[in-house]
Formats: sequence, C-alpha cells, structure tokens
Amino acid sequence: MSRTSGLAAKLLAEQYKKILQDKGFAFFENGDYNLNIIGVRNASGDASKFDDFISVLYKISGEWTCDTYPVTTEPGTSILKRPLKEVEHKGTAILVPSQYRGVYKIGWHGSRDRGHMALCQRGGQVKVWRDNNRDIKPDYHGQEDVGWYGINIHKHRGSTARINTGGASAGCQVFQSSVDFSEFMETCSDARDKWGNSFTYTLLEEKDLTNKGVC
Repeated sequence: MSRTSGLAAKLLAEQYKKILQDKGFAFFENGDYNLNIIGVRNASGDASKFDDFISVLYKISGEWTCDTYPVTTEPGTSILKRPLKEVEHKGTAILVPSQYRGVYKIGWHGSRDRGHMALCQRGGQVKVWRDNNRDIKPDYHGQEDVGWYGINIHKHRGSTARINTGGASAGCQVFQSSVDFSEFMETCSDARDKWGNSFTYTLLEEKDLTNKGVC
C-alpha cells in the first residue's frame, strides 16, 4: 500500500472528482471516512498479473488521504480457461466499468472454514461481460449481464503477496497482498462506524486517467 497525504492527496482528490463527475458519478467529500473506493483497470489486457489498482480517497480530520493498493479487477487466467461450473454455459464474469452506488457491504466472503470478511455485493446488482472463449485474454465487449453475481472485493487465500492471478479471482476485485487488504478493511470498518454498512465502488479504465493527465 502506498499512502498519499497533504497537498498531493488534495490534488488527486480534485482530479478524481472531475473524472467521476464528468461521467455523472458521485464523489464523496463531506466528513471524515466518507470513502471513494475507485478501481482502475490496466490497459494491458493481461489477466495473469495484479497490474490494476484500487485507490481509496477520503478525509481524516478534514484533510485528504489517498491509499493505493495493487489488485486485479479481472478473472485469473485459470478461471478464464475453465469457468466455474455454475457459469460454464455462459462464461466467466468480468466487471463492467461503472459506478456501483451502495452495492457493497462488509460481510463474509467464501466458505465457512476458509473465508474472511470482505466487501461483498449485497446491496444491488452489477454489470458483467461474459467471456466464454476459454483463452487467457479477457474479453471486454462480450455478452453483458446484469444481476447478483457475488462480485466481491477480497483478498486471495495466501498470507504473502501473490505474483500471478491463477485462480485467485472468478471476476471479483482481488488484492495482491493480504497485509494491504487488512489495512483496507480497517479503513472500511472505520467508515462503517461513521456512515453505516454501505459502500460505493467505482471501476474506471486506465484511459480515463491518462486522458486527464492523472497517470
């Protein structure tokens, strides 16, 4: 995790605010721990790596902070080649870039014995593309479905930072580092205490930032 504060964080907040508002999306700036959770999908089209990121912009004592974490916003290569049994007739889900307002809640992700607390899709529907050609390259313009698919924001099962995605994601937004994820969830818990158990997730594409000179 990298943390930006002070003037640099304020400038980032202003840039992200402009990007989101130009798309008609909400940007939260009232009060402390009013989180803007923003994923950015790398333009590489390489689903094997954790080459995307999530930035969380929020205020602490009225001052902007930006925490940035390496993640994957795409299914892992193992799942692209072999979709889960439940969706093998339709293909693996790839989250469509958009803003999912109030869709996420802190809850239990995974099985009873191997799961963990995460941000879970329990407050609304999401849009996904269906990739069903069984190669390792994610298809961003396939069949589009809208529904309840359990597209959660979670960590992978290991305790150390993972290099390749493999089977870590079946369409969820997955952190590369468990340590980073723990810090992220602490921030989310602080936000829940102040604003309730409802979170908005915005997924952007890298070009949305480069077009505005952000990265």
